[in-house]
This record gives sequence, structure tokens and C-alpha cells, in this order.
Amino acid sequence: MFFPDAYFINGTAYAGKSTMVRLLAEKYDGIFCGENYHDSLLSGLDKNAFPCLTYTRDMKDWHDFVRRSPDEYEKWIDGVSRECEILELKILEELSGQGKKIFVDTNISPETLKKITYNDHVLIMLAEPDTSVKRFFERPDREKQFIYRLLMEEKDPVRAMDNFRQCLERINSPERYDRFLRSGFQVILRDEKRSINETLHMVEKGFGL
Repeated sequence: MFFPDAYFINGTAYAGKSTMVRLLAEKYDGIFCGENYHDSLLSGLDKNAFPCLTYTRDMKDWHDFVRRSPDEYEKWIDGVSRECEILELKILEELSGQGKKIFVDTNISPETLKKITYNDHVLIMLAEPDTSVKRFFERPDREKQFIYRLLMEEKDPVRAMDNFRQCLERINSPERYDRFLRSGFQVILRDEKRSINETLHMVEKGFGL
């Protein structure tokens, strides 16, 4: 399984991955695989084979989502990433070979990416580890605002929010950031002073486009 027509961006949240993938697909008339593009397969997943991805699909009480400990949350996030990789590879097999470039905001691990495409077809985009924690609820995303409402409905909203921030800190740790940084792929760091077009130019140069 090798994808010479695919260009992958992995990394941390708030680094600009989704924006860059969308802009590249538009500019090069390519195939756009945005954040969570594997969701198209979610409804048909077996909960025994994909317990982490189906966790929210089959959830009866969403308050349980925000009541998990940092250990539970981290284990779930890592499981989601592994299960997403399986689905992404399946989707890419179907998309590849159409004569178009494929631009992917990916969950596929750096270790797997090294086996399925060229080194210069992968970029890592990183924001500082605490960015996701501080800015998680700033975005108007429906999902994030839904989580915020759940937290405010808890008996002790302050304690609930503190617990959820600890969960976010766990999955946005300096250790995880460093693993991306040392992945062997080219890295682009978030810079608030850099324009979107300037970042796009850096990404294009990184991919050799």
C-alpha cells in the first residue's frame, strides 16, 4: 500500500492543518480529505472492532464524555487515532489512482506515513502544547460549544472544567509535541505574525508543489 498521489499533514490542533489542506485542494483541483473525513464510515462500524470511534456514536448520556479522568480520556484519544488510521487507509485506497492529488488532514501516525508515501509528501504542523488547552472553547464549532454546555450543566462546573482541561493537557503534552518534532518529517511551527498565504507558500514549498 503506497500513495504517491497523496500529501499528508499531521501535527497538533490549532496549527492550521485543516485550512492548508482545504486551500491546497482548491488551488490544485485536488481531492480534499479534511479533518475527520473518516466520519463517512462511522455509521456502519462494528462497535467491537472500533470501540473508540463508536463510543460517541452509541453514547446514551453525553455527560459521561466530560466526566472521564485524564487517563481514560488519553486512552480513548489514542484508540481513536489507531482506529482512524485503519479507516483512512481504506478510504485512500479507493481515492488513489484517479489522476488527482489528494490532500489529507491525517490521523495516520508518522511511523505508518514513512511506509506509505514519499518523505516530502508529509508535513508536520505544530502549535505550542498549551494552545489547544487555552483556546479550545474559542472556536464556534458546534461540537466544542456542545461540550462547554455539558460542563456547565455539571453539579460543580468549575471542577468539571478543571478536569476537562487536565484531559486536554494530557493529550497536548510537551512529550507528544516532541514526538512530532522528532518524527523526521519537515515541521512548520504556528506563527501568529505569518499570514495564511505565507503559510500556504511554506507548505507548497515543503511539498515541492
